[in-house]
Amino acid sequence: MSIVEIEYQVTGMTCGHCEMSVRDEVEQVPGVTVIDVSSTTGRLVVTAEQPVDDAAVLAAIDEAGYTAERVR
Repeated sequence: MSIVEIEYQVTGMTCGHCEMSVRDEVEQVPGVTVIDVSSTTGRLVVTAEQPVDDAAVLAAIDEAGYTAERVR
């Protein structure tokens, strides 16, 4: 089993509440095990033990009220 790390750049986050909103939505995506999100940098790193559906992560970010694009 290999660990997958995917990075996104999220636009519009300004505070800890923003981070919590993104975390709450993204943690519902199947396969996600760790979420590292920073409103300061706009960086979101999702760690999983299996491949994760990019569209599901992006939809979760959208549901939280933000836009994002995959960086790596």
